[in-house]
Amino acid sequence: MKLVSLLKTSAARIGRSAAGVALGLGLTTALLISAPADAFAQAAPAAVPMAQGDGPALWVVTDADSTIYLYGTFHLLRPTTAWGSAKVDRALDGASEVWFEVENPDDQAAIGPIVQQLGISPDRPLSSLLTAEEFATLDTAARALGASGAQLDPLRPWFASLQLTVAAIVKAGFDPQAGVDRTLMARARAAGKPVKGLETVADQIGFLANLSEETQLEMLRASLEDFAEAETLLDAMSTAWATGDVEGVNRLVIAETRAESPELYEAVFVRRNRDWADQIQTLLAGSGTVFIAVGAGHLAGDESVQEILEDRGVTVTRQ
Repeated sequence: MKLVSLLKTSAARIGRSAAGVALGLGLTTALLISAPADAFAQAAPAAVPMAQGDGPALWVVTDADSTIYLYGTFHLLRPTTAWGSAKVDRALDGASEVWFEVENPDDQAAIGPIVQQLGISPDRPLSSLLTAEEFATLDTAARALGASGAQLDPLRPWFASLQLTVAAIVKAGFDPQAGVDRTLMARARAAGKPVKGLETVADQIGFLANLSEETQLEMLRASLEDFAEAETLLDAMSTAWATGDVEGVNRLVIAETRAESPELYEAVFVRRNRDWADQIQTLLAGSGTVFIAVGAGHLAGDESVQEILEDRGVTVTRQ
């Protein structure tokens, strides 16, 4: 069976796995090597269409003198997606500081050297790791997205996979500038609130760069799907998120990644969720009100941030 045919027989698995990785890291869009220099300039707070019903899920973590809001986000979104909600506005307005996965996801000066070190390997090009047929498929996919196999050849498999995945998502109409994190960060800064990060740029890149080469190649092969089916899947993911359907997010993003690549699931979700739970407990030891916004997949499933906190005896309530 030809590689393209093989890939198309498992489109749902591929779409969920590849999209899940891209939507699981807060700085994925900043890693697009073809992005123009001003693509990630700080934007003014954007108006957001109000969601019908309650909108995306929001949780609150509390103790005697602390209130910490947990809000799941979508890193890339269609600009027309309605996700605004009064409860989130109130929580954000009432917070004394706002936390995201990364404080400076658009800092190209910080990202560039790390990508050069961990994302490019000209002495071990993709053409030496893939069969001739696989590399031809890579070239075809890259050309459909405005690049070529030759341009991707020096990249390590994780980085090539991310390039193809995010470029395909953007081509399908999901805009980094409409991403929830970017919008909330702009609002927080406009209001003069301190913006902090749970991780660094180096941390986030390292989660993928430190995967085994076998898993990286699995990611890359998965990304060679043409994403015709994945566009429908991405719409389903964002709809589940925007309507507060946490189980839908779990089913579409988390469960498939967990089933198809335990190493990827552990690296992108579980270990980070545990670390964030540790940091939240440290914040609880202080006092005040904090708003934390992370990718929605981290707040879904039985190893989500809030489930880990509840297992540790912390009070978590959905709003």
